Amino acid sequence: MTRQPVLTVAELRAVEARAAAGGRSLMGRAGAAVAASARTLARDTGAQILVVAGPGNNGGDAWVAAADLAATFHRVVVLDAAGRAPKAEEARAARARLESGGTRIVREWPAGANPALVVDGLLGVGLDRDVEPGFAAIIERINRCGAPVLSIDVPSGADAASGAIRGSAVRATRTLTFIAHKPGLHTGDGLDCRGELVLDDLGAGEEAARAARGSLLDASAIRGWLGARARNSHKGSFGSLAVVGGNRGMVGAALLAARAGLLCGAGKVRLGLLTPEPPAVDVAHAELMIGPVDESLAMDVIVAGPGAGRSPSATSVSAFERTVLPGLIAAAKPLVLDADALNALAYNDTLRAVLSARRRAATILTPHPAEAARLLGVRTEDVQARRVESALELASRLHAHVVLKGAGSICAFPDGGWSINTTGNPGLASGGTGDVLAGIIGAMLCQGLEAQRALEYAVCLHGAAADACVARGIGPIVLTASEVSLEARAVLNRWTIAT
Repeated sequence: MTRQPVLTVAELRAVEARAAAGGRSLMGRAGAAVAASARTLARDTGAQILVVAGPGNNGGDAWVAAADLAATFHRVVVLDAAGRAPKAEEARAARARLESGGTRIVREWPAGANPALVVDGLLGVGLDRDVEPGFAAIIERINRCGAPVLSIDVPSGADAASGAIRGSAVRATRTLTFIAHKPGLHTGDGLDCRGELVLDDLGAGEEAARAARGSLLDASAIRGWLGARARNSHKGSFGSLAVVGGNRGMVGAALLAARAGLLCGAGKVRLGLLTPEPPAVDVAHAELMIGPVDESLAMDVIVAGPGAGRSPSATSVSAFERTVLPGLIAAAKPLVLDADALNALAYNDTLRAVLSARRRAATILTPHPAEAARLLGVRTEDVQARRVESALELASRLHAHVVLKGAGSICAFPDGGWSINTTGNPGLASGGTGDVLAGIIGAMLCQGLEAQRALEYAVCLHGAAADACVARGIGPIVLTASEVSLEARAVLNRWTIAT
């Protein structure tokens, strides 16, 4: 199946410029699409529709939509937030039609207004700073009015690039976005602002697909990557996985990763624990082999870091960082670096240099925003403000495949491609779920998927397992990592049987 493209703001502007150069009117089509969507939310033509028109192209779309709605006898009031003539010729013509038809145009929120619908055309994808106070006051009135809200392209105040809220943002009932998906609608706080999301490509879908380096990641995008297993199979057919970690007091993290690898298809799983007092057996899953870290190097794929323990400071070196991790990086095997392995990299210039310059086998990194910030030498809030760019920078610097975890996890690849995962829910905001993800990634590598596909499949499966748990009434509150692992096995079997 063709994947749905996601455009950065720069890519979107280029598509728009080519459309304009070709004589195609996108604003007219966008305004008509907004009006059509508004009619489905406010079917009563006698009910008031308040259209908020801002200073940019979103405001232009709003003027065109308002004129279209007025022409079909809807009772429209336009809040002119810009206070000046629209820039686009189509928007100016639409305003003129509204004025000649007697449509009420106001500069302040209408007193006593009780609209049946608010059309939010205040601010668009070009927002690159905090919302100014006057517009913030309008956003507050929109959110407090109690009416359904239809946002044009992006909810006003939400950053189209990152999903960050720029001071304040509209909480939409529905967002009608144009040409292609934007990152901020699928990651960060944008997920809570957008409401129902509808895409209209305005006839530019093929051009958007050619321009995009990013795409949406969902179950349909990965269908067929893993198929049903041959009857003539044995455990060696599905690779062997080592999980290295689990220092004193943190054995549970390594166990969660190893169990997830076992449940998601690795043929054999060995656990190399760093604690001086390792258990002899995993009583929950006796299938796991537990032994010295050195024996892990004999396995096909290595996951390193869950529960490994951190150095007390950037100036000290743990035994894991000093002796274990360099050997794992030197091994010519696919390597997944998670948790404390990422912190060791952040504090060790030599390890980072070896990883990026000398390693030839596939490397996958799984940072959450704070770990990504340490690796990049920036603040966590800087990473969250540039989620796509931060993931891509890590992939390029360390020549690795990267998942920047969080709401709308970003998968980024050394060739500059990227995707945003659409599965998952707040139930994954629970201790140990990241360890489970690392184990699932290892299992996908064991089963023969190359690094990019292994990462995307695992990330999508991890989120889909959490969604399946919630659908069965388990979570999102108090959804445990162990429950995610068990559900991932069930979802994986459904996916592979379906193909």
